[in-house]
Amino acid sequence: MMRDNADTWNKSYLMSRVGDISQIAGVRRYTLSGGMTSGVEAVDIRTGAGLNFTVLPGRGMDIAWADYNSIPLAFISQTGITAPQYYEEEGKGWLRGFFGGLLTTCGLLNAGPPCEENHPVLGLRRHGQHGRIAHIPAENVNVFADWTDDGYIMTVSGRMREACMFGENLTLTRTITAKLGESRFMLTDTVENHAPEPSPLMLLYHFNFGYPLLDEGSELICDSAVTPRDAAAAKHIADCYRMEQPMKGRPEEVFFHDLRPRPDGKAYAALVNHRLGLGAYLQFDKRELGCFTQWKQLGSGAYVLGLEPGNCHPLSQTKLREAGHLEWLEPEQKRCFHIEFGILEKDKFN
Repeated sequence: MMRDNADTWNKSYLMSRVGDISQIAGVRRYTLSGGMTSGVEAVDIRTGAGLNFTVLPGRGMDIAWADYNSIPLAFISQTGITAPQYYEEEGKGWLRGFFGGLLTTCGLLNAGPPCEENHPVLGLRRHGQHGRIAHIPAENVNVFADWTDDGYIMTVSGRMREACMFGENLTLTRTITAKLGESRFMLTDTVENHAPEPSPLMLLYHFNFGYPLLDEGSELICDSAVTPRDAAAAKHIADCYRMEQPMKGRPEEVFFHDLRPRPDGKAYAALVNHRLGLGAYLQFDKRELGCFTQWKQLGSGAYVLGLEPGNCHPLSQTKLREAGHLEWLEPEQKRCFHIEFGILEKDKFN
């Protein structure tokens, strides 16, 4: 990583020392090939400050690999990156394409277990686990990287459409922005209902942290009141903030955190590894994303901590509908969501 001072990231300073900014930072757009990954469009972003990550326009504008100073941050599952055509909607077939990555988006009609609904025109509809948005390729993909008045800015944007004849017509437009010299990025989503009828909206941001950031002794830091999802999680609620080593056959534990926002309305959560002196944080407006779920999955070979802001908990459309907690978008209504992801070093853990 380069020396970190204001002059280091100045345009005249840098361009007197390099022929092209790609020597230091930038974006690279390409298409993956080989096996079930073939055809997935990808964009690498390097900030020059140690943070590197890969956005996948070919898989819902989600984020696969991420590292900081060559230390991996994200969990990658045994499926690897799979192209959208291998999506299996029925039941829990979603898991066959769940690569994990730093971010997998869940929704837009379901963000929990498989469920059913009775649609007034289409009749009985079955929604697979966590919905289909993560398997929809983006259209109108745009990649920008250039000097601006605010410095060297790198942006990738795209739009996904979840639509069905006689049914929903939702678009999710995503923009991910990073800046030269910073170890963070900003994610902005806009969801719009283009159908003539109201539509359910379930949106869950499934951030997945893996080894070595996640390891025995790693700690979840957040100010929250916590509720276990079920009896199995209730047995371990006292340990929900501390991570243990992998254990063969260990079941998942899910906790719902009511994060206490700061005076500006922002909620905050971080995973820190004291041994590495490294952490990663999420920051978002609780008025936009009022729910936060912790997925503590510490099984051998499936060793991952999910930190999941959302407009809902992952409880299925059916359960939220029955409880009166399902959010709806009116025709032509938009909802916007903003998340900041960034790196923490040990002097900023508290």
